[in-house]
Amino acid sequence: MAELLNPNHEEELYLLRQPTNGDLSWRLNFEAFQLSSEHKEKKPPRGLHDCYGVLSPEDNVAEYYQQQVEMLEGFNEMDALAERGFLPGMSKEERDKLAKSETFAIRISNFANMILFAAKVYASIRSGSLAIIASTLDSLLDLLSGFILWFTAFSMQTPNPYQYPIGKRRMQPLGILVFASVMATLGLQIILESVRTLSSDEAEFSLTKDQERWVVGIMLMVTLVKFVLMIYCRSFTNEIVKAYAQDHFFDVITNIIGLFAALLANYFDDWMDPVGAIILALYTIRTWSMTVLENVNSLVGRSAAPEYLQKLTYLCWNHHKAIRHIDTVRAYTFGSHYFVEVDIVLPADMPLQEAHDIGESLQEKLELLPEIERAFVHLDYEFSHKPEHAQSHS
Repeated sequence: MAELLNPNHEEELYLLRQPTNGDLSWRLNFEAFQLSSEHKEKKPPRGLHDCYGVLSPEDNVAEYYQQQVEMLEGFNEMDALAERGFLPGMSKEERDKLAKSETFAIRISNFANMILFAAKVYASIRSGSLAIIASTLDSLLDLLSGFILWFTAFSMQTPNPYQYPIGKRRMQPLGILVFASVMATLGLQIILESVRTLSSDEAEFSLTKDQERWVVGIMLMVTLVKFVLMIYCRSFTNEIVKAYAQDHFFDVITNIIGLFAALLANYFDDWMDPVGAIILALYTIRTWSMTVLENVNSLVGRSAAPEYLQKLTYLCWNHHKAIRHIDTVRAYTFGSHYFVEVDIVLPADMPLQEAHDIGESLQEKLELLPEIERAFVHLDYEFSHKPEHAQSHS
């Protein structure tokens, strides 16, 4: 996987850069390792046994190699940032173009939700199906959730350094949490109504041929539009647009369930319609409960993955040769991005101006990483003291 360019030397020697024009021997060096094409393109195989959480020895080896590939790629990315002062990526024009595309995806999703909601209201009136009505109420919540997500996106794009000095990044997961809570509430209401219908002796459920054609046509049209929107929104990395993609995917599932429940109740037995609505509601509660759990972690300040902290440590050590030790590297979620805290040790006799410049340039370099909202660099002259803010961790 990772092969030495010169196998005649000890592996440890390659962790230090060889001097070029200037003495860079103090820097960690992984350029002596290269990624073999065989393992670079290899992904951990996933057989049927993997679906049950069991990995074969071959899978474990493949997963290990994949982790090594990702680690070296991360180090190469940090090297590019350390040497160039920026990450190779999109230009400002490309970022502006992407932002416009994301805004268009949100607007077209909201517009489609309004049109499709009107169509499903008509289908609900024509059919009287509880499952179709449940699907229509789900579309109504799509409109509400669309407004919530639009409001969070708008709030994040209008910073106010006086009232919100650390930004509004938490608006994004907070909006998704509100969205998910409303969806779960809808699911509970549908279950209660369906149980009431099953326990009552209401009139027989029946659709005429004309009603059936309208219901099938409308629901299939709505499902097709939602499927196309799902594919389109999944092409973006923005979390809000991805939430729309997830919403469209859920609508595809719920529309199919609602349509089949109505048709089965029409051709076979009445109880299939409320049962279909219960299945739809349970699916809605489960999916949005999982969404809540995912976004709670981004609000409570969960630590970044060890692999990401490894990249940050590598970047900090290679930042300046005057750095004697790295005392702390900490990254934790703050909304959809990370806050980073770094403690570095510099010589005790270093002038304040030089130490300040080293710390400030490291802070600016860390904040160039797209996942980081803000970085804090603390300078020290020794590392034998108790950890800073120790009381908050007790």
